[in-house]
Amino acid sequence: MRLMSLIAAFCLSASAALASPEFWKHEWSRTDFAITSVESWLEILSGGPPRDGIPALDDPRFIAAVDETRLTPREPVITLELDGQTPRAYPIRYLTWYEIVNDTVGEMPVAVTFCPLCNSGITFDRRTDAGVLRFGVSGKLRNSDMVMFDRETESWWQQALGEAIVGELTGTELTSLPSWMESWAVFLARNPDGLVMDQPDFARNYGANPYVQYDSSDRPFLYSGALPPHDIPALARVVRVGDQAWPMTRLAQAGNLVEAGLTFTWTAGQASALDADQIGQGRDVGNVRVRDASGADVPHDVMFAFAYHAFWPDGAWMLGQ
Repeated sequence: MRLMSLIAAFCLSASAALASPEFWKHEWSRTDFAITSVESWLEILSGGPPRDGIPALDDPRFIAAVDETRLTPREPVITLELDGQTPRAYPIRYLTWYEIVNDTVGEMPVAVTFCPLCNSGITFDRRTDAGVLRFGVSGKLRNSDMVMFDRETESWWQQALGEAIVGELTGTELTSLPSWMESWAVFLARNPDGLVMDQPDFARNYGANPYVQYDSSDRPFLYSGALPPHDIPALARVVRVGDQAWPMTRLAQAGNLVEAGLTFTWTAGQASALDADQIGQGRDVGNVRVRDASGADVPHDVMFAFAYHAFWPDGAWMLGQ
């Protein structure tokens, strides 16, 4: 991890010198940089790849879950179960390389997103008052979190917030949909008639983890903000619901927890996607479902503590004390 720290230090200094719309306009000629909610352009850094250097996927193929033979049991997937639709699994082994999947489930246009640097996996409704948007990966980071862009207006969006932060759609918020990370084995057992995203045609080392032992490091990549309070490690996982966060360690200890009108269920058996060199061999971080009092799934995110603190500095840490 020392090499990653050195790379991060170099990128921070280089990005600071280039953090300006005057530098970005040659690549983002349609983005209205005069409209933004970002206090300082120094908050936005290059993550390394250029615009679309990480290519988002549009209209992916799916196969029957029972026909999938490549996924290992503990590999994480993002599960989307919309009413009246066949449940779908989006494997992290693919999202690691593409980060955004623009899909349509029934008549619902969705964006399934995963930011490896924050472990943030959120699904959004792509419909807005400005129309249906298609999202791409800008190559920029803010608080180490992916900055997305829409191809219709080239506004920039903060993935963790689901909110436009630069451009004509600044302030627009996407609707988060109930989706969650769980192991492939858990998805398949519950949904034997479900669907799973098929392997994309692009040549990638699918199943490999480009971020070996990242979630064991002391500091996040390209992050210089405040660290979490309460002696919580920066890259500890928390379950965020709205502006509240529950440490994963607390949920793992409880197994079942009813609090703040929510029911959390934790079970073992999901591999960390950011640990071992093969995703399916990562250490066990467990599966979490979050439901409301009626038993309905609730939109939430399992993210790193530093990212929660960066975007919700006044949020409530649900420590059970």
